[in-house]
Amino acid sequence: MLLTGTVVADSETVLQDGAVVVAGDRIEAVGSRADLEAQYADHEHQSYDVLLPGLVGGHIHSVQSLGRGIADDTELLDWLFDYILPMEASLTAEEMEVAAKLGYLEMIESGTTTCIDHLSVAHAERAFEAAGEIGIRGVLGKVLMDQRSPDGLLEDTQAALDESERLIQEYHGSFDDRIRYAVTPRFAVSCSETCLRGARDLADKYDGVRIHTHASENQSEIETVKEDTGMRNIHWLDEVGLTGEDVVLAHCVWTDESEREVLAETGTHVTHCPSSNMKLASGIAPVWDYRDRGINVAIGNDGPPCNNTLDAFTEMRQASLLQKVDQLDPTVTPAREIFEMATRNGAKAAGFDKLGAIREGWRADIVGLDTDLTRATPLHDVLSHLVFAAHGDDVRFTMVDGNVLMDHGEVTAIDANAVRAQASTMGLEMDLEDERASAQEQKP
Repeated sequence: MLLTGTVVADSETVLQDGAVVVAGDRIEAVGSRADLEAQYADHEHQSYDVLLPGLVGGHIHSVQSLGRGIADDTELLDWLFDYILPMEASLTAEEMEVAAKLGYLEMIESGTTTCIDHLSVAHAERAFEAAGEIGIRGVLGKVLMDQRSPDGLLEDTQAALDESERLIQEYHGSFDDRIRYAVTPRFAVSCSETCLRGARDLADKYDGVRIHTHASENQSEIETVKEDTGMRNIHWLDEVGLTGEDVVLAHCVWTDESEREVLAETGTHVTHCPSSNMKLASGIAPVWDYRDRGINVAIGNDGPPCNNTLDAFTEMRQASLLQKVDQLDPTVTPAREIFEMATRNGAKAAGFDKLGAIREGWRADIVGLDTDLTRATPLHDVLSHLVFAAHGDDVRFTMVDGNVLMDHGEVTAIDANAVRAQASTMGLEMDLEDERASAQEQKP
């Protein structure tokens, strides 16, 4: 396939009248439109205003999609124990599958081609199958919770680790290696030391398996961990083996100097979730400092109940503006740096090589956008537009691994109307009273 338009190959390279040739699951050529149109005249040809590498959601909760809007104006631990855990505990296998499909559908429609997805305790295989069916690229994991957890989510430690290993054996590297596994403790508050150490041991058994958890999102969380362990959160995670180049820590809002040194020294990846952190009033992650220390920072939307969108373009804008106002410095987190975080840095966090840029021989994950919009006029700087003005609904074309999942604004990978109809019905029928009572008993 021959794709033409303004090609944003990476944060430093823009071809104003460019073209990309895709063969199989790889990018075969990148260059000028005139040259590649002549060379590949027999190829199927599609044209979009802007072509860019697929965005990477560095921390997502696809299966929370049925809870969009149920928990506004709420602090983190209240949000989690009063609303989110009860919702997850209530979901049937079918509801979990539809929730995951809804999340993946929203990402495909808005330009996210890869996600690091924090699922739930039960029915994780339904999300793996949904991701494989739809064609998104992802690093997914069943959630581990063996303490301070409500009925329906609390598990025996060894049983939870055994189930995780079964899922690794079945799904890690599945669907032509688009789907990989991350061992996924929810966070230190809901996981025992045995569980956390077991997560490290399990990840070490399998090549390419990552670890994905939450860390230092909220001050109440940090105080709880300190009461339990005598340590600050990052030091505790480091003690039990949950730092390193295969670890993705979501949030990291409240870290001190010594914790930041640990993150940098161990090569641990951090995912910044600005909209979620603002909405839950958790605080502002010191992204500017992480970047100065050489820590790899990706960008994530978190979940629909705390955002309330999986639109990665919105998240890029928030990520930049929040750092500028925090530091009272308009020069921090410029558009090019933010774009790098949402593409190449996210790919590094997810563990996929040759992903996050449009280059010859790299994976063919490509997004096409429309700029025939008042909001895009005049278009002085395409990177500025992508970070500060573009919306997910500007996306008209989404390709993952050379497979077209959305073509001229029409999703081809799944019946989008059917998914939305199922999700709407299921969301309106949710009754969380019994699960809410159980969860509130476990709240720190």
